[in-house]
Amino acid sequence: MPGFLSNYLSYARGENRNLFPWGLLNLPGALVRPFTRLRNAFYDRGLFASVDPPMPVISVGNLCHGGTNKTPMVEMLSRELTRAGLSVGIVSRGYSGETQNPLWIGQDERSSRREIAGDEPLMLAERLPEAKVVISRNRYDGVRLLAKLGVDVVVADDAFQHRRMGRDLDIVLIDATCPFGNGRIVPAGILRETPESLRRAGIVILTKVEQVSEASLAETKKMLSRWVAPENVFTARVALESWFVLEKGEWRDCELEWGHCVPPGRFVAFSAIANPASFKRSLLSFGVDVLDHRVYRDHHRFSWKDIDELERLAKGRGADGFVCTEKDMHNLPKDPILLLPLYVPRITVSLDDPQRFWRLATRKLRPNLVVASNGYGEDAIGALLADKLRRRFPGASVSAFSLVGSGREYRDRGIPVFSPPSEMPSGGVVKYSIRALLRDLRHGLRKDIKKQIEVWRGNVGKFRTPLCVGDAYLLGHTIWGQGLTPLLVATAKSVQLSGHWVLERALLRRRCSHVWTRDGETADALRKKGVPAVFAGSPIMDLALEEDDASDPWEGLARPHVMLLPGSRPRAYDDVTRLLGAVDLLNDEKKCGFVMLLAPTIDRERLLSAAPCVRLEGDSILLERGAWVRLHTGPIAPVARGADILIGLGGTANQVSAGLGVPVVSIVERGKRAQKKLLQDAEILVPPTAEALASATSGLLDDPLRRNAMAEAGIKRLGGPGALESVVEYAAHDLGWDARTRLYEKLCEAFSPDDSEPRSPDNKTDTTPLEVESGWIKKRKIYTKLMRLVRVLKER
Repeated sequence: MPGFLSNYLSYARGENRNLFPWGLLNLPGALVRPFTRLRNAFYDRGLFASVDPPMPVISVGNLCHGGTNKTPMVEMLSRELTRAGLSVGIVSRGYSGETQNPLWIGQDERSSRREIAGDEPLMLAERLPEAKVVISRNRYDGVRLLAKLGVDVVVADDAFQHRRMGRDLDIVLIDATCPFGNGRIVPAGILRETPESLRRAGIVILTKVEQVSEASLAETKKMLSRWVAPENVFTARVALESWFVLEKGEWRDCELEWGHCVPPGRFVAFSAIANPASFKRSLLSFGVDVLDHRVYRDHHRFSWKDIDELERLAKGRGADGFVCTEKDMHNLPKDPILLLPLYVPRITVSLDDPQRFWRLATRKLRPNLVVASNGYGEDAIGALLADKLRRRFPGASVSAFSLVGSGREYRDRGIPVFSPPSEMPSGGVVKYSIRALLRDLRHGLRKDIKKQIEVWRGNVGKFRTPLCVGDAYLLGHTIWGQGLTPLLVATAKSVQLSGHWVLERALLRRRCSHVWTRDGETADALRKKGVPAVFAGSPIMDLALEEDDASDPWEGLARPHVMLLPGSRPRAYDDVTRLLGAVDLLNDEKKCGFVMLLAPTIDRERLLSAAPCVRLEGDSILLERGAWVRLHTGPIAPVARGADILIGLGGTANQVSAGLGVPVVSIVERGKRAQKKLLQDAEILVPPTAEALASATSGLLDDPLRRNAMAEAGIKRLGGPGALESVVEYAAHDLGWDARTRLYEKLCEAFSPDDSEPRSPDNKTDTTPLEVESGWIKKRKIYTKLMRLVRVLKER
């Protein structure tokens, strides 16, 4: 059997080119290759769920079946993280162990048995007494147990292919002596998946470089450059730390006796590891005189029959003892007694450039958070949420992805926006009109969606759980682009309207981590269908908490106060004429104070050129019939709190105003009829004419009892704020973003990443999430500079 196994390993590793009989395995290997690619594609596109664990996780894995020094690398990383002042946990699958549920090694006598825990976890637990080692078939469950045990960071052993669990950094090890074997997938070769999968890796380490020539190492690095940036590739070598010896049934540490010297005599080596040839080369490099080397399958449990055969071999060869790996120690029979001494080298790995490695690892472990939204009102809510995230997690990088428009709300708060701009005639509202959808399609909607997906795909693996503000379309768009399981702040759908469709509920149930609804009834309805939904206040009303440091927008204006909202979409440039026409008519009847709130997405100069105004004085415009209208930019709440009534053609802003107790007058159209179902008695809809708007407003101003009833209805329908704070707290604790921020700050203190890398999200030059620069981002930067230049020239 050992000779048969050695022959197969020689073929799988590319050392033996003889196809017989192993060429027969090429057919099943050819079937496995498309399966692995399809599996990865399903995870990349979000068809299979990948969920972030509640703790920061550093994965150490490989592309091949064993033989890359994963266990010593896990040990080295754990020691360095512990020296940095962190409590470290290790999660391992526990290969060849028999446990099914997560088990903390050392918590009871059972957990220390090799048949329960597995060989490598036991070795790690012995060598790292300060770390907590957990074995779990489901690595995510193991991380959850470690989180309960109070660790700061988790190192996941052999988790590169465990894609159900997200990770903060993927470190992939490649054996420099045999990078990809014969290039075939198991069982025809040693590859678990194709080398293209290295694009998922954050850092790649070539191990055992001391066993290859400089030319061979350079060739391997050149090959890796097809999938991995050269600055992300490191080298490591095996080092001998000390020796153990089993003599007369007792284990003894020989460090004090020999240090790094080799034991005297000639030896028979045996090993049950994935790369036995590498073990023999290491022994020879240490100066061990190896007479023979017996190979067993990886994780082989040695029986007394195996021991008898090895002793007969040693006696026949005149050997002075045995040598095996440290992992093999845990696979020997219980209480082994051998006729000859058994020596075990304690192996460590050392990085060739540890300072650069830890600086890069620290940068890659910086939490990168993203808020996605799909509407102008949703952008306002998303920008507020992004700002809360930036304040709550000061070490994190927070950026935004806006599906509609250019993300002006985010930029005004200093939040980087990396999505390509998408300015459509409908302003992103197509669900009420096939005509609007067709107009957007002619305008290039499909091309814009394709660009957005390309940018998402260019940033796969750089973000933690995306936070979506909007509807199920945005959720599906984000899942397809990022492959992660997002959170959703559901601002569009409610049982007060038509509720969520069957497919929407299925998407929320299967591919959304948590949903915050806009009202309690919707949360109850979704929970009955198995959706993890919660109501913690209206996300729309969180906008009402925004304050403005500027002076009172109504200061000096006559009562009653009439608030004007042209909206935030492109149609506002057409609607402003109707709105100001109503102001002229209303002003003829009674003296009022008027304030028009301009959304950040509205170009003031363009709006004024479309408005029937005589002149502009400061922040006020004079209309043709003598009415003055003050223009205001900033949060909606300070304006709404001082208003007696609203003539509003907006969407989200209308709802915020109603929630603050301001009666709303708007126009009859399909979108506003849907809004009427939400606001009910808090809103009056009239024909889309200036005369109708003026008449309805005048009637309400003369009827204080009805105004009071409408105010109470609006407050009741919208409810109070609080949803966004709930989202932030959920992210901090359930998603582990507090822990990730603490980890990054600790690593910054310990390893001092390059000063060229921004550490504070307040630095507006921070583009950390966009390490893969896209052409659309470059075009957007040029466009932004040109628009700034145009504004400067206009002001002059």
